[in-house]
Amino acid sequence: MELSRDKIHIQQCQKNCNDHKQQKALTSDESRGDNVYIEEQVRALLKRIEKQTEILARQDAVLVCQSLRIQSLESTSYNGILVWKISGFAKKIHEAVTGQTPSIYSQFFFTSRFGYKMCARVYLNGDGIGKGTHVSLFFVIMKGEFDAILQWPFRQKVTFLWLSQGNRDDISHTFRPDQFSASFVRPKQDMNVASGCPLFMPLQLLADADSMYVKNDTVYLKVLVEDSR
Repeated sequence: MELSRDKIHIQQCQKNCNDHKQQKALTSDESRGDNVYIEEQVRALLKRIEKQTEILARQDAVLVCQSLRIQSLESTSYNGILVWKISGFAKKIHEAVTGQTPSIYSQFFFTSRFGYKMCARVYLNGDGIGKGTHVSLFFVIMKGEFDAILQWPFRQKVTFLWLSQGNRDDISHTFRPDQFSASFVRPKQDMNVASGCPLFMPLQLLADADSMYVKNDTVYLKVLVEDSR
């Protein structure tokens, strides 16, 4: 009788053990299922965050472009006069000497609200016959919105000035367009070939410690476009 009870007890223990194993297996499966669900939710959330980040980045880019456009419109000259402030002059001239940035362009300007579109291009370490000895300054005709109603070739007189920041005279150079030059025909590309003065400013005048043409690491250039008729 005791043996029978022991046998029954053993069987009951085995059954409880098997039930425990089954329950543990079910719990493990449920846990794995929960983990998979959580991972899927996390991935979905990360995708939504990434999408929102891209949208915000695009919106920021649009705002920056609009801001730059507004700044450009506010600073654009429509009277044929460009005053070009070049800051960080020492760094820029070093970049020109090393060939990293041989030339830089000014902002564009116009002869009038519906006139010619233009800009300036400067080689701070010179170009052509001025390389290494002079700053070379050039004038560029750009493709404009109203070119179809303007007279071509371009005929306006152009004057360059390197403005003195002290009691010295400005450095100036004036030229009239060559009517047979490709630089002054109606532009077919964004810009025509530049034309100007390769020997505009001797570098030696800028190297002097007391130079009136460089102050606070800043220089000022001016371009005047006048009606030559």
